[in-house]
Amino acid sequence: MIHCVICCGGTGGHLSPGVALAESLLERKYRSTLVVSHKEVDSRLLKSYPHLEYIKTMGQQFSWKPHHLVSFIISHVAGFFYALRYLHKEKPDVLIGFGGFSTVGMAMAAFLLNIPVIMHEANRCPGKAVRFLSMIAARLYLPPGVRLRSILPKIVRYYGYPVRKSIRKMNTQEARDALGLNVRGRLLVVIGGSQGASPLNDWLRANFEALASEGINICCVTGLNKGAEEVIERTIADGTVVRAYFISFCDKMAELLSSADLAVARAGAGSIAEFMRCRLPSILVPYPFSADFHQQANASFLEKQGGGIVVPETDLHRLRDEVIDVIRNEWLLSSMRRNLELLDRGNSIELMLQDIEHIVSEKRLQKNKAVEVPAS
Repeated sequence: MIHCVICCGGTGGHLSPGVALAESLLERKYRSTLVVSHKEVDSRLLKSYPHLEYIKTMGQQFSWKPHHLVSFIISHVAGFFYALRYLHKEKPDVLIGFGGFSTVGMAMAAFLLNIPVIMHEANRCPGKAVRFLSMIAARLYLPPGVRLRSILPKIVRYYGYPVRKSIRKMNTQEARDALGLNVRGRLLVVIGGSQGASPLNDWLRANFEALASEGINICCVTGLNKGAEEVIERTIADGTVVRAYFISFCDKMAELLSSADLAVARAGAGSIAEFMRCRLPSILVPYPFSADFHQQANASFLEKQGGGIVVPETDLHRLRDEVIDVIRNEWLLSSMRRNLELLDRGNSIELMLQDIEHIVSEKRLQKNKAVEVPAS
């Protein structure tokens, strides 16, 4: 039996593909252990997957601020020694990292213990952790078309983003009923990523009256600790009741994305992959301070492929008109849905599983050869 350790904590964009891979490994009767952070977003998402094994590790995001830098160093040193003890005890066959601070210590410890390290990069601009750890990786999974200098081509495979099996396109009305959304007509979802986005929340509250007057209903995932949950209602000129739902967290993403006609969202790789799977057109507002500007790169790629539209955060003043124009244009929405279907790589997990099995098989073969005693 194969045992995989999957480092994927810190954000929904890291954790979701780890969960997707762990579920598929479990289906093949393999063992997997998720390595996650102590963040609330990890705990909330994992509540929906009680059958998955996981551990929580120490670690903090990098910062040049002196007191944060000291905490960063201390937490990662402690995390590294914890990883050494854990991996030495468990002896997994392979370690798979999805980036983020929870990956570094585990990957370095695995390398020292001669455990193959596999790195997966979801964004179109590889992050610091992936760039650093790719130097010790046996395999590097990248989005199609992305290149990383100084990396041997033979270790690179171009696989997409592993999407959880629960994320699938559903009937629109059934999805709305499952979420308890009492709406008629067009529905806009606003999603600021797993941790929310205050500028998008603020934009929505400032523009709700204008959107409501156009008959556009709203469901906004504000993010944890970013305002109270509430429902706002308005009756417009034709007598229709238009509603705006503000919720802090949603663990029914298939229902949420399937219920909508259009999304306004940040441009994380996970969100974009789920939009593709659920065929949901989007207007993307990249987080302007994302590491290496990776959200801008993600959004630009989707726009060039005809699956979304980009509005920079500096241009939020034109977002309302953009939303109204797009959500009314059924021809444009249909075209974007077709393009999203073409972009969706539904076999990413299968390709990864086959490659993981190959790497483990090669490692075991090498180990067996090393212990063979020549016949006398």
